[in-house]
Amino acid sequence: MEHQLSELRSLAAGAENRKTSTGIPRVFMVRGNVPEHALATVYEPMVNLILQGGKAMTVGDRTLRYDPATYFVMSVDLPAIGAVSAGRNGEPYLAVSLALAPNIIGTLLADLPPITAAANVPGFCVAAVTPQLLDAWLRLLRLMRAPEEISALAPVYEREILFRVLQGPHGAMLRDIATPTTALARIHRAIRWIRDHFTEPMRVERLAEIAAMSLSSFHRRFKEVTKQSPVQFQKSIRLLHARLRLINGGMNATSAAFDVGYESATQFSREYTRFFGAPPAQDAARIIAAMREPNSSPSISTNQ
Repeated sequence: MEHQLSELRSLAAGAENRKTSTGIPRVFMVRGNVPEHALATVYEPMVNLILQGGKAMTVGDRTLRYDPATYFVMSVDLPAIGAVSAGRNGEPYLAVSLALAPNIIGTLLADLPPITAAANVPGFCVAAVTPQLLDAWLRLLRLMRAPEEISALAPVYEREILFRVLQGPHGAMLRDIATPTTALARIHRAIRWIRDHFTEPMRVERLAEIAAMSLSSFHRRFKEVTKQSPVQFQKSIRLLHARLRLINGGMNATSAAFDVGYESATQFSREYTRFFGAPPAQDAARIIAAMREPNSSPSISTNQ
């Protein structure tokens, strides 16, 4: 597989130190020492393939690590904190990602044999990469050098990547997000509601109704998928958005706290410090200083 990875690295060599478009729908790449603060965000469903270096992703109380021997799948929107590392010989981190479109996954399911569901799985996982999966990625990224062929061939190669993932050890998880009646798909509806209304007071009973589950089943399955309770999940999203307001919006801590839904600036400061490891003003000042340094990332949001 090293030959395949070598060509993929060459194809993605034009990536920048931020989320970089490839010109192919839903496909992005990133290269370099992405700052840790740029990797703390709400991630959308994706398949992430590392070509060089490594990455750690922390969701709730669980941390997964992966490298070019594996790939990462996130099936629902999740607040997470990431950290990237260079290769063994100092080569810069390099990765590509494909944003997941449930409607495209759904069209594949009719052509596949039944996939056995795995009980109590989270909404994210790491699996071993295969030569067949790398071949599909190669065909897709080669279109960067033939943009006139993208509209005709990219959908075919995207389907092949999804097919390979569906056939892999976590195919049931990917299948579930495209099947509206599954528990994972229903939890995702509740997750989307929290994302869209994170500044508002939240009633867990209302979320259970959105997911069409009993309150006890909803609590249990939500934590299985996200590794957080609904309250912790909303808190994570609020804190991530508050950080954006402190850095990009120029707000002070009190204004940011109230803007994302907190009723107490003291509680906000305490929870922010616990989540990010430093008080709001100190954390924001550190990040802003780092962003002003040469070769720093111009954005604090990435999905790679």
